[in-house]
Amino acid sequence: MSTPMSDADFLELQSLRQERKQLHQERESLIQANYRLQQMNLALIDRVEAAPDVGGRAYAAFENSALLAEQVRERTAALNAALVDLRDSNQALKQAHIEIETLHNRLMDAIESMADAFVLFDEQKRMVLCNSRYREIWQRYDLPVQVGTTLTEITRYATDVLLDDATTQEEMQLYRQVYGQVVRLKDGRWLQVNQRETSTGDLSILYTDITRLKAIETERREAALAEKSRVLQSTLENLSQGVVLISDRGIPEVWNSRLTELMAIQERELRDCLDFPLMLNRIFDRADLGSPLSGVLLSEDNMLSEVAGTDGSVLEIRQRPRAEGGRVITFSDVTERSLFAKALQQSEQKMRLITDALPAMICYINACLEYEFTNRAYQKWHGLQRDELLGRHLSEVYSAHQLQRLARYIDRVIQGDTVSFEVDEANQQGESRYLYKSYVPHISATGETLGFFVLTQDITERRQTAQALRDANVLLEQRVEVRTSELSEAKKQAEQANISKTKFLAAISHDLLQPVNAARLFNSALTEYPLEKAAQQLVYSTGSSLNDIEGLIGALVDISKLDAGVVEAQMGAFSLDALLENLCYEYQCQAALKQQRFRSRVVSCTVCSDSQLLGRILRNFLTNASRYTDPGGQVLLASRKRGEYVSIEVWDTGEGIEAGKMSEIFREFSRLKRNASDKGLGLGLAIVEKIARVLNHRIQVRSIPGKGSVFSIEVPLANPDKIVCTESLPLMHKADPLEGRPVLVIDNDPAICHGMEQLLDGWGVDVMVALGRDDACQLIDDGFSPDLILVDYHLDNGVTGINVARELNERMVDPVPVIVVTANYSGTLNVEIKAAQYQLLKKPVKPMNLRLLMGQLIR
Repeated sequence: MSTPMSDADFLELQSLRQERKQLHQERESLIQANYRLQQMNLALIDRVEAAPDVGGRAYAAFENSALLAEQVRERTAALNAALVDLRDSNQALKQAHIEIETLHNRLMDAIESMADAFVLFDEQKRMVLCNSRYREIWQRYDLPVQVGTTLTEITRYATDVLLDDATTQEEMQLYRQVYGQVVRLKDGRWLQVNQRETSTGDLSILYTDITRLKAIETERREAALAEKSRVLQSTLENLSQGVVLISDRGIPEVWNSRLTELMAIQERELRDCLDFPLMLNRIFDRADLGSPLSGVLLSEDNMLSEVAGTDGSVLEIRQRPRAEGGRVITFSDVTERSLFAKALQQSEQKMRLITDALPAMICYINACLEYEFTNRAYQKWHGLQRDELLGRHLSEVYSAHQLQRLARYIDRVIQGDTVSFEVDEANQQGESRYLYKSYVPHISATGETLGFFVLTQDITERRQTAQALRDANVLLEQRVEVRTSELSEAKKQAEQANISKTKFLAAISHDLLQPVNAARLFNSALTEYPLEKAAQQLVYSTGSSLNDIEGLIGALVDISKLDAGVVEAQMGAFSLDALLENLCYEYQCQAALKQQRFRSRVVSCTVCSDSQLLGRILRNFLTNASRYTDPGGQVLLASRKRGEYVSIEVWDTGEGIEAGKMSEIFREFSRLKRNASDKGLGLGLAIVEKIARVLNHRIQVRSIPGKGSVFSIEVPLANPDKIVCTESLPLMHKADPLEGRPVLVIDNDPAICHGMEQLLDGWGVDVMVALGRDDACQLIDDGFSPDLILVDYHLDNGVTGINVARELNERMVDPVPVIVVTANYSGTLNVEIKAAQYQLLKKPVKPMNLRLLMGQLIR
């Protein structure tokens, strides 16, 4: 593609014409001088022949005339040789013009096809060339951007007129951190500026419009399409070629005004045209430009055609198929192509500036192994100028030894193979360096190798770095072995410390909850006795305090175990109905005591989770909802299916949570509101968040201040067929099933044994207590036959309640149900108790739960 002639190109063209005029003047001068010499020679001969011979002067004059004649012949021969050289130079100049024009077109096509604005300044910082994107930036502000405009003028005008002074330093600094050097225009656009100075002092600047990155996708796409359409139309109108896009049926779709000018046709004719190739045939026939071209245009083999007119004009026709169908046809007037040779030579020099700015050594060698192109880095390596290298054979630059080392690679690239290799070579200072060379063949359309490109990079530092890395790697491997040994020992110590920590947590859970459990049992036993009203109030207050202590200790133990990672989820499929029904029954009573309305909307489904941990999360949700809801308010427990999940939600009509404090509610010991009667530590939601992370369930919170909050958890649905069927416990009869039934209680804490004995006696149970395995075995051997065994998990000397219960059932004729009481919340223990087909009851024991479970197990 050709571009409009700039002022610099016009000046160069005038200079070319002036030089050609001078050459013609010198040629005329030489012809006139030769004519004068011939006339002088004839005059001298006539004079010699007419004059008498006195003292041999006639012979001397004859010798002089002969000498002058010889000089005339020599000058005539020199003149003829000069004329031949001038003709050859003109022919070479024409060929060079054509090649340089091609290079210029490619360079301008590459610059014009860039999506960013590009401008090049010379060493005096005067603009040399730019693409249409750069002109578009400043022309919309009426900035006179043209060839020769200095960078100082553009910068001053941009600073005074275009830059937005309202931009804050923080905003500008933020953009510079992301995009580097940026400027903002008054119309709100942001431009990223990338500039680079070449070795010759030229300055290339690339402007990238980053405003669209802030726009939404739809606006950006529409803006991009509009910009492309505008740029395409602008580009077509600015082309020196005539361009037309025709459909696969030959109908012209898009064209520029240059086409109508070259073809001498009207816009109306193009709009009404239904067969463009046929129209061309008529035009060419009418203008006597050549034979009909319809076959040429519609043939995929003829992509380039030239038509010569009788007046000497030449029209070049190019066509290219379109992916969506049809063709793009261009018409170029190439008659004056030779006039642009000098300007294109200047463009080649500019292109050379670009290659000279590259750090790699680049050259082109023809098939005769002669240099045709070298960049500055290549010349510097060999210590020769460009004129000293061009046209020279490789053997004149490389020694015989070096050329012999490169011979096999040269043979391969001449055969058409791309070759890359490493070789050591000395530079002009005699310093040996490692080079990475790539030979790329230049193959013609006929398959002949015309030459090859050479790309050379100095990799000495990289080789040295690689060797240093290898040496460092050996040392590193040795250090790694030592460090690995140290880490293995540290890992053993850490694992041992972790085991000790886990045991400590289990022990402290048991030791903390033991006295609380005993106190609860004693307090529950007191409620079975007839007491005065004042004494009953004391018992109730004691129970309330024990509940607070139990909650505080349980929360601290839970948070410690979750942080230690000892809580493991026992995932399995189970029916969600039973869990939610128990929660509804449990919290209906609590809501009634607080004069709150409790409602539920539960769907029947099967989920995959840990029922105990999931129940713990929902109880915390319900407890918080009840705590922050005033009397007369409502609490709702609901579940709804959402695709592959079921969302379990707890709604309340409390005060709600402000948006700014939403992230604080899951922090440990965080309380948004503290009542005087509320003795919690603010660990409930922190425990919920940690348990949800163990279960890999997502928690969501929605809240409107003044209206209430919604806490929800998403639990994956499961196939009902995957539920493990277990023998259901028998229902309780209306009559008290515990009355007079023998029960064996085993615990190593005398206070627990005494409190449990008092509690069960109050229920009418025939209870026997044992402080360990030996006491329990002795009771069985003495003939005591219990209907139920209630055993603590942690006994003395590392003995577990599961093993003791198993041994006792083996001693009896008929095995009896077993309830294992423990403060250990680990998943491993749960699995062990389920495997033994025993029932689990966690400390501190709630008397109501204990009585219900015992009534279900005893028939």
